[in-house]
Amino acid sequence: MTSKSKHLPLERLPSRRASVSLNNAWRLRLKGLALPVLIVLFLEFVVRIGWLPSYQMPAPSEVALTLADLADGALWKHISASLLRVLLGFAIGASLALGFAAWVGLSREAEAYLEPTFAGLRSIPSLAWVPLLLLWLGIDETSKIVLIAIGAFFPVYLNGVAAIRDIDRKLVEVGQMYGFSRRRLVRRILLPAALPGLFTGLRSGMSLAWMFLVAAELIAATKGLGYLLSDGRETSRPDIVLAAIIVLALLGKLSDGLLASLEKRFLAWRDTFNGQSAED
Repeated sequence: MTSKSKHLPLERLPSRRASVSLNNAWRLRLKGLALPVLIVLFLEFVVRIGWLPSYQMPAPSEVALTLADLADGALWKHISASLLRVLLGFAIGASLALGFAAWVGLSREAEAYLEPTFAGLRSIPSLAWVPLLLLWLGIDETSKIVLIAIGAFFPVYLNGVAAIRDIDRKLVEVGQMYGFSRRRLVRRILLPAALPGLFTGLRSGMSLAWMFLVAAELIAATKGLGYLLSDGRETSRPDIVLAAIIVLALLGKLSDGLLASLEKRFLAWRDTFNGQSAED
């Protein structure tokens, strides 16, 4: 047997492992679809046999037809308007939150000045901001984007501060012992150690951005998914309301999945416990 044939099984190991991990990933995705499929089948059944009146809860098949009709019409206009608002609001809110989180997390002086005010502001309900923003900024896009930025700000800020404060003090002391400058200490120790908490905050902030979007569009909008919700309510069309909710859920899932994939890529160096499968 030659040396080449001896090494052949070892060369195939990475591809086999990749194939196994890919199969496991698809299996998990299929398991995630099980509950929604069961809910859809159950609702279709109870509506068709008359347990639920169709004017209150339309059958999922009717909602699917409504979605198809909307897709041929103004649905994409509403989706693009809402997406643009969420992306702009989230970018502004998350950027400001990361800056303030770094400042407060690294400085007790900044915490003493800012934390009491931020603690009061984050307890204000989203709808309470709407009339004030309408008075200050009018009913155009600015008020909606500012409201979404407010919603995205506090989860990112809170998780960012917690991520910095939860860093092991010994890591910082080791960096100081090696003579790291403040910038190098942040880049080599603080930022990598805080990344898991920062990504948690970003994903929470994205979820809140979608919630605040609906609050903004329900009150003052002529297009967007929140406006579609309001239009379905005013015209007594629960199928339109449910169609808008489904689209919001899908967009929220896609945006969270994008952040989750970035988190997995940037934190690939971590060796953490991911739970046990049924085969373990």
